[in-house]
This record gives sequence, C-alpha cells and structure tokens, in this order.
Amino acid sequence: MKVLSISPNGADRTHSERRRQILEKYPQVETLFGHDETTFKIALGIFALQMTIAALLGWLGLSWWPLTLLFAICIGAFANHANYVIIHDALHNCVFANPLHNKLTALLADLSNGFPTAMGLRCYHVKHHSHLSAYDYDADVPGHWEVEWVGNSTWRKAVWMFFFPAIQLSRLVRLQGTVPIWGKWTYINIAVIVVFDLIVLNVFGANAMLYLFLSFWFAVGGLHPLSARWLQEHFAHGPDQGTFDYYGPLNTLALNIGYHTGHHDFPEVPWMRLPALKAMTPEFYEDLECQRSWVAMLVTFIFDPRYSLKTRTQNVEAASRSLSLEPAAATAG
Repeated sequence: MKVLSISPNGADRTHSERRRQILEKYPQVETLFGHDETTFKIALGIFALQMTIAALLGWLGLSWWPLTLLFAICIGAFANHANYVIIHDALHNCVFANPLHNKLTALLADLSNGFPTAMGLRCYHVKHHSHLSAYDYDADVPGHWEVEWVGNSTWRKAVWMFFFPAIQLSRLVRLQGTVPIWGKWTYINIAVIVVFDLIVLNVFGANAMLYLFLSFWFAVGGLHPLSARWLQEHFAHGPDQGTFDYYGPLNTLALNIGYHTGHHDFPEVPWMRLPALKAMTPEFYEDLECQRSWVAMLVTFIFDPRYSLKTRTQNVEAASRSLSLEPAAATAG
C-alpha cells in the first residue's frame, strides 16, 4: 500500500486503512496481539547493567570523565535506547495485562535515563498515533522555527541532531493546548526520577550521574547512530509513504523498533512479535521503501542538501494538497 490516506485535519490515516485490509485478509494477525512479560525482565537486566557501570564510574571519580563518555557512547546509549522501546511498549500496554503494571515498568525503564521522560511520552505518543504528522497534535513533527533555522545547512542539521533531546522537549510547549501533558502520573514520574537521581548522586557520586545523563543524551541525540532512528521513522526517503522501516543489524539491540510501519498498523503487537507480523503479511510490507543502515542515513541527512526538516512531512503535505484539489476539480468538471 503506497498511496497515502489523509484525514481532513492533515493526519496520515494510511495505517488505519492498511490495518483494515490486513485484518480482512489475515484475521489470524490478532493472535499476535497481547503482552510479553519478557520485556519486564529485560528492563530489570538493563537497570542492573546501567547501575553497575554507573557505580564503577562513580567510584573512579569525575577525573575519569573521558572513560565515562566512551562507556556512554558504546554501551549506555544502546542500553537507554532499549529502555525507550520498553517504555514505548509499556505505554501501549504490551508488557502486562494490568495497566498499572505497565506504568510501573515504564518508570523502571526511565530510572537510568536520569531524566523524567516516560509519562510525558505517554501523553503525546497517543496523539502521535491518532493524529500522525498533524502539526498541532504530533510532537514528532518539527516546529516551524526548527524548519526555518535549520534549512538544508550541513552544520545546522548536525547541531539539530546533536541537541535533539532538548529540541524534542521544547515541542511540548507547542502541544499544550491539544495534548494534556500534566497529570498525576507525570508528577509521579518527576518525583521518582528526582529522588532516584539524588540517591545515585549521594551514593555513587557525580561521575555516576554524568554517565546516566550522557547515556540518555546519546540514546536520543548527540549525533549517535541511534539518533538516526528519528530520521528513519517518518522522514520521506521515498514517494507516497509516511512511515519507513529499518531492517539493519542494530534492530537486535534496539528491540525491533525498526519495524515501525507494522507497529503503527498494530500497536497492540509487542516488539518481539513484529517480525512475525511482517512474515505473516509479506505483500503489505515487502514493497515499501526501507532503510538498511542508520549510520548511512545519518550521514546522508546531514550532508545531502536535498534533505531538510521539511522532508519530515513533505509526502503527507503533498497528499493533503492533492486531497484539497479534488473537490475543486470535481466542481470545475
């Protein structure tokens, strides 16, 4: 399915259409719906790994900051990126049947980020699915100021990628009127992270806290290869698509987050079963444009002047313009 379906408010509805078509032809896809408690065990393992490394680096002290930086880039970024996928699945209630247990899993995965992200993501990610690529609802869409400032400048694209964690956070201000960010669980998330950070700082020292912060930063931005995920998911790398997949070696460490089209079609499918979804319904996914290398994508985006932040929504906007022209053409006819 390579024809975009756009709603009157400019949201990409292609996934709803493909979902309907898949379920008509392959009703057995519903057997993939559900929960996978293995994800919680992985979250526990990542937490233990991150805290062990943080404790070691804290014991060494801040004078060992170059080693801390190296560990964050080579290990911590991958660990915390996996945590984001765990948070993501938990927010879709794909870990446990009990919603409370999913929220607690998300908070556990958020601890080693050193920054409260889980419940904020919970609020705006729902709108990302229901109003995909609609500027007023989807925090994944770059703000107008970002598009204007970055343009297709190589160095500005690099700066934008490096500071992406802070830039993405700034978008929440734009969405306050449409996405309710502040609520009980947001405050709980902030309180838990603040208390945890103070414990880490007092027990293990400043270098431990630095490691957790750098792991968080490079998991999302910092020009790390993992940061190309944000380019892969919805930037227009080919015509007539709003969502793109990544089928490369880092998918294993990234807990299959590269299977993004299938996830948007069926958010009830846990990350571990997404390859099975693609294998079960091959004709719906095999012909779609995809990426094989996050590193190549990152380099291409930065150095190729054809790519800018406008690339994020160019296919959806083109489809919206075509939709708006259809009534006029019908009237004229």
